Amino acid sequence: MILIAFSVAFFFAMNMGASGAAASMGVSYGSGAINKKIIALVICGTGVFLGAVIGGGEVVETIGSGIVPEDIITTQTAVIILGAATISLGFANLIGIPLSTSEVTVGSVVGVGLAYQSLYVKSLLTVVLIWILIPIIAFVIALIFGKMIQSIQNRYHTVLEGNWKKWLTVLLILMGFLEAFSAGMNNVANAIGPLVGAGMISISHGTLIGGGFIALGAILFGGKVLETNGKRITKFSLLEGSAISGTGATLVIIASIFGIPVPLTQITTSAIIGIGTGQKGLSFLQKNIILQMIKVWVVSPVFSLVISYGMVKVLLDSDFYTLSVIGSVFIATIGSLSLIKTIKAEKRTIHEQGGI
Repeated sequence: MILIAFSVAFFFAMNMGASGAAASMGVSYGSGAINKKIIALVICGTGVFLGAVIGGGEVVETIGSGIVPEDIITTQTAVIILGAATISLGFANLIGIPLSTSEVTVGSVVGVGLAYQSLYVKSLLTVVLIWILIPIIAFVIALIFGKMIQSIQNRYHTVLEGNWKKWLTVLLILMGFLEAFSAGMNNVANAIGPLVGAGMISISHGTLIGGGFIALGAILFGGKVLETNGKRITKFSLLEGSAISGTGATLVIIASIFGIPVPLTQITTSAIIGIGTGQKGLSFLQKNIILQMIKVWVVSPVFSLVISYGMVKVLLDSDFYTLSVIGSVFIATIGSLSLIKTIKAEKRTIHEQGGI
């Protein structure tokens, strides 16, 4: 069981690098500061590893013992937490959406806590409140910076030419590296926190090994999310890219110092949306990729919560009645969504044919 726990944790860490950490360099890549994808991914991997080793300990403690009592996190429940989070994250990676590993991990931890009816509700509410506020803060900051940058670029056209362009390119790459560093600080806890909570590894060894696997995942499998964040959402100038990466890195580092797991990809993408809104107005918010991300963000923690709760009831408590209820709710939900879609299609057909 211990071998399974470590295997799942390291697999989760690699998926984490592919999803969340790789998104941290999406701005540098999308703005053209780094033209080759592999270079962006290697810089990302280096930053992630250093961030995990240097500053990942505080958030590890929160995931391991700050949301549920430490005695609940055993080897078995650690495997369940990591397994449920990995399933959720793997699904998001398949469709190329940058998903918050913090959300799926905390959702998995909460699912275990609910199964044992033991949860630090105050701590959980604090984390969720910060989840809601911090992307809004990132959006507002980026929107303000975006308007300021547009004004500068309109007045001083040479700011993106000659020596200025070289310095701005260097600045953007440094900001991207800092954002990757912040990703390591905050995200390594998602893979290592349950192992530390179960007493299977120390924080120092966990952050070292976990950071290495996150870096490896970013380098080997992060290309798809890099394309999503860098190319499919909007185009950036060097100044705008620096503002996005700098905003995300600053907010995540501050949260990490206080031991708060935050949705890095939400923060980065919210900053991207802020810049895009400054460029094109509120109509930018209607882009399908953004709406799709929001839906995944809402569903993912609940999805991992249900999976971890069900796994505890079935695998540890042998409570197959709970599995039947969860399955029934899932079927009812899918059926209801399908029915709603069918009804809308029928109404659209009637309207097109001139009916009322």
